[in-house]
This record gives sequence, structure tokens and C-alpha cells, in this order.
Amino acid sequence: MRVHVVSDVHGRTADLPKAAHGADALICLGDLLLFVDYADQSQGIFAELFGADAAREFVALRTARRFDEARALSAGLWQGLGGDPAAHIRGAASRQYAQTFAAMPEPTYLTYGNVDIPHLWDEHLRPGHTVLDGQRVELGGWAFGFIGGGLRSPYRTPNEMDEDVYAAKIAAVGPVDVLCTHIPPAVPQLLYDTVARRMERGSEALRETIAATQPRYVLFGHVHQPLARRVRIGRTECINVGHFRATGQPFVFEFAGGTGGPLPR
Repeated sequence: MRVHVVSDVHGRTADLPKAAHGADALICLGDLLLFVDYADQSQGIFAELFGADAAREFVALRTARRFDEARALSAGLWQGLGGDPAAHIRGAASRQYAQTFAAMPEPTYLTYGNVDIPHLWDEHLRPGHTVLDGQRVELGGWAFGFIGGGLRSPYRTPNEMDEDVYAAKIAAVGPVDVLCTHIPPAVPQLLYDTVARRMERGSEALRETIAATQPRYVLFGHVHQPLARRVRIGRTECINVGHFRATGQPFVFEFAGGTGGPLPR
């Protein structure tokens, strides 16, 4: 069986059909929404609502880790816009999701990223889209487990949770052949973003579970330009599948009869 894996789509909708070409199924590890584009501040929900200049200032503050100032800027912009901020965000996010799920091939197995808004997915899903979070599915005779979302961070993205909540989802999945998550295990080489020059947050519970249960592979995204894309924990190969918004390319994974492995393309 051959599956293609993507993560951190962030609005790169047009290339999703091509990403599944030649695969039996597509796996998507979340972060479908684009709130702010750090490379092109004219893109994303923030720019749609407040304009590119405001987005540029917001990105500069967050890049400098001046989070209180970034939040103050955002609060002032919301006040000037008027209306309910949550309603504005829901509307813009729903428009993005409508385009993304319309382009999403079938079958696709998905879990949530930390910037996703899970309750907005249901109205856009198609019959061949299967959302899994703290759940497992069998593909080609292998057990795949899925754990979505991220952990609490200074960025306060929409789908963050406490470590104990995240750990409960890991426990619900149980031992599998392939563990599919949005965030990496807490291994420094997997967490450091070489372009942003900062550490992202990974899961200690995930790292401990990998060491204890030794799945064949762990696939994840979240860190866009990691110091290391592959790290072994015991017999388990932990693999960052890449930043789909930047590359437009899937990670190719082929397996059969209890053997096989990933073939990056």
C-alpha cells in the first residue's frame, strides 16, 4: 500500500489533489488554516481582516517574541473593526475550509493541527474524509494511530491543550505500527526551527510513549524548518513529513506484508 502524507497545508489548497496522485490514500496531519503568513504578509486571515501593513507589524512583534505588544496591537485592531471578533474569525476560517475540503481528495485521513478550529470542520467534510483524533484505523494491514492538536504555547493558537489532555489521547490510541501526530515528540533536534530560530513545543508524553511501545514510525509536522527531520527513539523512526505550504510535496510512504517504509519524494 502507498499513502502520501502532508502537514501544515496553511492554505496551499490548489496542490492537494496533485499531492495524492498515485497514492491509495492521503494522510493530512493538520494546520489547514492560514492565519498569518510570515513570508508574505498579504496572505492569511489577519491580512484579510486588517490589511498587509497591520499583518507585517504583527509578524514583526511576534518574531521578536514581544507577545504582549502583539496582543495589544491585535486588540486595538479588533476594536477598530467592530463586531464580534469570534464571528469575523469563524467567517474567514470557514471560507478557507470550504476551499480546502473541496480540493481534498478521497480517501483522506485527517487529524487537527494547533491552528485549526475543529468544530468548523464538520460542515465541510466529504464522504471520503475521515477525521481521527485519539483514534486508530487499519490501512494495508498496519495500525495507524492519530493524535491532533498542540500544547499550550505563548502563541495561543486555537487548538492548544494541556499535556494531560494530550496524553489521554495518546493512551486512547494504544500501541500501533504508525503514530500520526501534528506536533513532534519532545526531542530538541526535532523542535528547533532553523529559520525562525526558536524552539517549538513537543510532547514529553509522546516521547515517553514512543520509548515504551516502539511503533515502527512516528509521522508529524508542525516545525517548518527543523534542525533534524529524522531521529530514532530506540527502534522507532520519527519523521517530520515537511512543510506542505512551502514545498507543495507530500511525503511518500509504502508498505506491504508487514514490511516497508517511507520513501521521501
